[in-house]
Amino acid sequence: MNKEALALSICQTLHEKGYIAYFAGGYVRDMILEIPSDDIDIATDASPDVIQSLFSRTIPLGIAFGIVVVILKKESFEVATFRKDLKYKDGRRPEEVAFCSPKEDADRRDFTINGLFYDPFKKEILDYVGGKEDIKEKIIRAIGDPFVRFEEDKLRLIRACRFAARFDFKIDSHTQQAMLAEAPSLFPSVSIERITQELKKMMTSNFALALKLLFEFGLLQEIFPLLKERSAEEIEILLHSFKHMPKEAPMVLHLLELFPKLSIEKQIELIEFLKVSNEELKLATFCLKARVLFEKSTSLQKWVHFYAHKDAEICQKVMAARFSDQKRNKFIEENHSRALQLKMHIERKKTNKPIVTSSDLIHYGITPGKKLGELLNKAEEIAIDNDLNRSEEVIKMLQKIELWNS
Repeated sequence: MNKEALALSICQTLHEKGYIAYFAGGYVRDMILEIPSDDIDIATDASPDVIQSLFSRTIPLGIAFGIVVVILKKESFEVATFRKDLKYKDGRRPEEVAFCSPKEDADRRDFTINGLFYDPFKKEILDYVGGKEDIKEKIIRAIGDPFVRFEEDKLRLIRACRFAARFDFKIDSHTQQAMLAEAPSLFPSVSIERITQELKKMMTSNFALALKLLFEFGLLQEIFPLLKERSAEEIEILLHSFKHMPKEAPMVLHLLELFPKLSIEKQIELIEFLKVSNEELKLATFCLKARVLFEKSTSLQKWVHFYAHKDAEICQKVMAARFSDQKRNKFIEENHSRALQLKMHIERKKTNKPIVTSSDLIHYGITPGKKLGELLNKAEEIAIDNDLNRSEEVIKMLQKIELWNS
């Protein structure tokens, strides 16, 4: 049973008990746009208590706001009671809600394209906010007074840009005015974690366009104050590399393209500010340090360490994205040639099989300690620089250096 069929079965259960049950929000929008979607939310006039009583597996995710997660066959569905939000606090969430009619529920949502319902039994769309027309006209428009909508939840400023970029829609002029006015108040109402989540969602469509819109409305500069010194033309140029970025590159590697002259330390601070995962932080740090390697290093040993790293390929693609087509191809060819030349040593590094081991050196009378470690490192350097693959040959050269006899 697919997710839509499971969602329909939830609606059927509610319907049989005399309650209204509609598909809501983004799923309805995507259905009109003929975009595949399995993100199905359900809106109903049943209370949270009733919803929990009708289904065996539920999670009271936002019970105070009338939201219950229903789990069917390992799939999760948010089932929300029609509600209107009362007084908001801190530009983020309402202090309390009141259950209401479908129309009132639609009126409290963010944008008209997200304020639609779909009756799966009558197979008809319910539009109380003009969402169908705005989808037809390709417009992002806040429901009701945009100043009020953005005052309620400042994250909607970011979401407006995300939706506009995703669907290639224009933002309604009145909504634009409110966005420009409200942008300076983005912080502290919205946490950086919520903003990072939105930025990651932007990655699924046209990230460069989304960032361009964020800059146009003064939002990108609020997130990254260093960009306040940049012009729109400069941002456009910096975003140019995005078209050549590898699809597997995470959001942070894209964002770092906006700060090419920032020191490694400052760029790492920027990444940490975004509160991304440790894995993303490690990848970004590796790529930042690799840029230094490509600019300055002549050490074959450092090249071997780089190419043996699990993220070496994506790192090369990210660096190549900044180049012109001709220079990019040359960069790729040079790296392919260098990696081929060092293939034997790279494979040895990947499998963690050094050409000279601690046991080998102990056999020759070297005692465990700092000196042994330094000799092991020197052995790898000798093997790589002289393209050797036999330990006897390396040790013979190793015995000639001052460290051996010290």
